[in-house]
Parts: sequence; C-alpha cells; structure tokens
Amino acid sequence: MESIENAVAQHYGRDDLLERILAGLTAMGTDVSHLGPEDLAPVDEFHLGGRNATAYALSKMPLRTDHHVLDVGCGIGGATRHIATQIGCRVTGIDLTPEYIATAKTLAEMTGQGDQVSYEVASALDMPFDDETFDAAITLHVAMNIRDRSGLYREIARVMKSGATLCIYDVMKKGDEALTFPVPWAQSPETSHLTTPEEMGVLLGDAGFTVHDVDDRTEFAREFFRQTLAAAADGPPPLGIHVLMGANAREKIGNTIENLGSGRIAPVQMIARLN
Repeated sequence: MESIENAVAQHYGRDDLLERILAGLTAMGTDVSHLGPEDLAPVDEFHLGGRNATAYALSKMPLRTDHHVLDVGCGIGGATRHIATQIGCRVTGIDLTPEYIATAKTLAEMTGQGDQVSYEVASALDMPFDDETFDAAITLHVAMNIRDRSGLYREIARVMKSGATLCIYDVMKKGDEALTFPVPWAQSPETSHLTTPEEMGVLLGDAGFTVHDVDDRTEFAREFFRQTLAAAADGPPPLGIHVLMGANAREKIGNTIENLGSGRIAPVQMIARLN
C-alpha cells in the first residue's frame, strides 16, 4: 500500500469502532441481538446527508434484483446494506481501512445480510476483481482522498460491464481558495485531493463514461447541517457520524460548514454510464 493510502487508512481507523457503535445502539435502547439495517442509519452513512443522500442516489440508478453492485470506499457498509435491503441485489464493498471492513462484516452478520453483502480490504486503484464483473457501482465521499483520479476511474471502468451505471457523490472544489482543515476526510491538505465538477466530467469521459446528470447538493447539505446541529444542541447523540471521526469531530464538522458556506466546496452527485 502506498504511503498516501496508509495515511488515509490511519486517518479513518478506530480500534474500538465496533464497541463504540454497539454502545451507542444500547444507549439508544436498541436491542443489538435483533439488529436491522435501519437501526444503523445514524452512524453507517459517512457522507453529507447520510441515509437520505444514499436513498436519493439510488433513486437515480436503474438497479435490479439480479444486479451485482460495487461500493468503492464502502466504509462500515451502510450503503451496501441499504442497497441490498431496498433493491434485493448482491452488493460488494471495498475499503482501505481494515477496521471499517471488519466492522462492516460483523454488522452485516448482525443484520442477517451476510449472504447478500461482502467486503474486502482493497485499494480502489487496484481492485481484486475480474474485468466486467459489476452491473453498477457507487462511490460516496471517497475520491476526495485519491490523487490519481484518472487511475481511479479507469479501474472502476475495468470492473464494470458495458452500459453499467456509476453514481459518484463527492465533495468537489469550487474556486481556488484554500480549505480550512481538518475536515472529515482529511486532517491536512496532504491527503485531500478535490476536483471541480468540470474536471470530473473530463476524467470520466477519458475513462469511457458518459455523464448524464450533474446535481449540486449544496442546499441539501446546508439543511442537513442545520438539522444535525439542532439535534445536537444539548450534546451529541449516542450514535452518529461523530463516532467515526474521533476526538476532533466537532472541529471537522465546523470547518466543513465554513468551507461550504464560503463557497470553497460543494457536494455534487454525478450519474454516468460506461460506454
């Protein structure tokens, strides 16, 4: 694994992650011996808008029960389990962070989805899959950590079937003003590699994709933060994405709100089809 990938994996890794999630569920009164995918929604969707953003992405994708879907950068598997529940298809997730994959596997077993979803520790630049394996792919708030964007989208194209749909939901760059760090995806500029929507269009085209939809989700993200801050007025809830962000979660969220409000970044969703 390259040094930048090691740094990214270390940024996200939490040794006690599963224990903290189960403790949060218990504090919320959830019976962890009868866990359902929706019980995990507050914590296992580590992107702006959480479960609502994932549901919106799925509404734009022509998925079927016989499809095999790839989640590139799956985290602890929230989107994979949601897709499996809503569509009834098979889903495979990869992530650089071993703690995330170990947690994803355990949570899938606890929700009774171990036969429908699978996970592997792997680099998005060198995936352990044959050519033309997947009928669709998603990547949610992942590419911000990847410098080799051309390599990323070529590798995704390699493992997808012709005509397959790719959904990208990422934080993208707006303008040239420097970001305030730390943010949820990076402690410093060294592991943050944002592109503009325009640059994304070129990168995807070069990899063999045709972009069919570009959706700036800034207002959606602002409302998400308004609701999140209101809900945490008396302190963070027992379970939420702050569990994944570590001790300086408040600072990371605050900087993201500042960067968004100043117009330096925007969460953008793109739907593309492999030619």
